[in-house]
Amino acid sequence: MGALDYLSNFCTVTSTRGKKKAMQTVEIKVKMDCDGCERRVKNAVKTMKGVKNLDVNRKQSRVTVSGYVDPNKVLKRVKNTGKRAEFWPYIPYNLVSYPYVAGAYDKRAPAGFVRNVTQAVPPSNATDEKITHLFSDDNPNACSIM
Repeated sequence: MGALDYLSNFCTVTSTRGKKKAMQTVEIKVKMDCDGCERRVKNAVKTMKGVKNLDVNRKQSRVTVSGYVDPNKVLKRVKNTGKRAEFWPYIPYNLVSYPYVAGAYDKRAPAGFVRNVTQAVPPSNATDEKITHLFSDDNPNACSIM
């Protein structure tokens, strides 16, 4: 190894940082009663490094953060404001096959949302579905006698 190679090792800049965090969206449920609560949560989150977009919806008690952030750090920052917070536990009503299964329906959920729980899905070879599909208007090969 020559002297120039030896000296060039000292001059090169190597990054000791880890991989850059991926862009992601974090949704958190936070109970906010007034403008002061909303402002306190908003100010706590928008000062975080990597936050690109922040949306606070007080009516749904929902905070949506987009950016290069760690979800656990966002949750911790929101909890440090003194508010009770958790990751958003709801999914849209139309994505669930059985929204009234035990544990899915929640009175406190915003309109159009149910809790995200594992669903009891019937087997795909259920005969009831096959029979009703024969007479369905969505089936182009259905019985047209009716």
